[in-house]
Amino acid sequence: MFTRAAKGLFIASAAPLSGSVVRGQGGSSEQGWQSGRGNPALLSCHCPDPWPHPMAEETFPFTSSTLRSLRLQREWLEWEDRRRAAAQQCRSQRCPPSSRAQLTRPRCSCRDPAVHNALFSGDLQQVQALFQDEDAANMIVETVSNQLAWSAEQGFWVLTPKTKQTAPLTIAAARGYTDCARHLIRQGAELDARVGGRAALHEACARAQTDSVQLLLAFGAKANVLSEEGMTTLHLCTAPESLQICLGALRPAPRCAKLLLEAGGTVNLASWDSEVTPLHVAAARGLEEHVALYLEHGADVGLRTSQGETALNAACAAAEGPGCGRRHQAAARRLLEAGADARMAGRKRHTPLHNACANGCGGLAELLLRHGACAAVPNGAGDTPMDCALQAIQDATNWEPEVLFAALLDYGAQPVQPEMLKHCANFPRALEVLLNAYPCVPSCDTWVEAVFPELWQEHEAFYRSALCMVNQPRRLQHLARLAVRAQLGSRCRQAAARLPLPRLLRDYLLLRVEGRIQ
Repeated sequence: MFTRAAKGLFIASAAPLSGSVVRGQGGSSEQGWQSGRGNPALLSCHCPDPWPHPMAEETFPFTSSTLRSLRLQREWLEWEDRRRAAAQQCRSQRCPPSSRAQLTRPRCSCRDPAVHNALFSGDLQQVQALFQDEDAANMIVETVSNQLAWSAEQGFWVLTPKTKQTAPLTIAAARGYTDCARHLIRQGAELDARVGGRAALHEACARAQTDSVQLLLAFGAKANVLSEEGMTTLHLCTAPESLQICLGALRPAPRCAKLLLEAGGTVNLASWDSEVTPLHVAAARGLEEHVALYLEHGADVGLRTSQGETALNAACAAAEGPGCGRRHQAAARRLLEAGADARMAGRKRHTPLHNACANGCGGLAELLLRHGACAAVPNGAGDTPMDCALQAIQDATNWEPEVLFAALLDYGAQPVQPEMLKHCANFPRALEVLLNAYPCVPSCDTWVEAVFPELWQEHEAFYRSALCMVNQPRRLQHLARLAVRAQLGSRCRQAAARLPLPRLLRDYLLLRVEGRIQ
């Protein structure tokens, strides 16, 4: 005979013994089977609620199949009890009971200014006085700040109070108050609690608090803990970190990321929605040392986001202008050396070269071309990298578009359509490179009116030489140059560097700027 409590129902399997009695836990005794009446297996049910079921005092006969079901259920329940006992013992050896108990304990909220001041200022004495038990260490700290929000009813921006929730440990770790964080942890603060969407380790990494990261990991924080947005801690290692001496120069060292990887961080773990990996984030920020570190730990350069972008696409798309393009160029070089495909197109069939040209990064574009990028491939809108460069020439500042145009032409790009010359009419050096790609200077009606008067006056010799050569035959030397370039095709720049040519002739072959159209 056995009994098992399940949702107020007590089940008993009785052997054929006369006058047997079954008692449920906390219930009254029930009359069992009586000899000579019915089947020798009975079920006695007792409902402990104030209104017992009318059939609670009755007994029922069971078939052999029902008895077999009861036996199997008993065996399953016994197995489940053993499994739970083993799991309970395993958890008790891995972490203290208090950390398990707090998972089901409701958290209390706090808006006390004294608590806020102690945490945000890092006052250790006040923190020790205010947080003396596990409940206090795991409270929810609420802060209210006024933020600008658009009011559709009033038609202008208004200050709107916004409440933000966080945890005491998150506040201390994010600000580098390691003494306060250590006290909170010893009082039972949950390491991986995501109050407000992020855990303490997320905020410490986002603010490059290396000491806090090291402290949290030492106490057992999970290196791969996910935020509510599905981001890992490695995704947030983007802030400028402390500098250290490296190869005789001051270079940023990804110390937080290194600590996370040493603690078991997964470098290829992508975010939930966008499927962005830490390598995508580092490449988009132009963090060369982070990219190198992730590649050393097995980062996959071929992983794509939900938009189909690789890390190389991300680096080239985020290189907005020549200034930050140098940082992204260094990151892209690391990716290309690790095997990244320079031809891999992403969203709207945009290749890394399209992105580099659209941002006006000549050095980055030349790097991609040296690693096999195609200078003539169109994107989803039908634009080639040359078209993207022409469209962006007015937006980018402090750059030399002639360098980018010459590189594209040397690697196989076709001469631009004459109507596109108006985009670079106010860049005489770039215009000269594009005009020298034609066997005959095309009509200038599409671009001559776009030249600024002051710029025309400054570069009058060039503009007049171009006007004089419209639809006129060029020198035989120029035609021979175009014939050699056509024969070399996309290998023009590499071949020119290997040919035994004088430097002046090599520069002429590569469309050197002379200041006038010959």
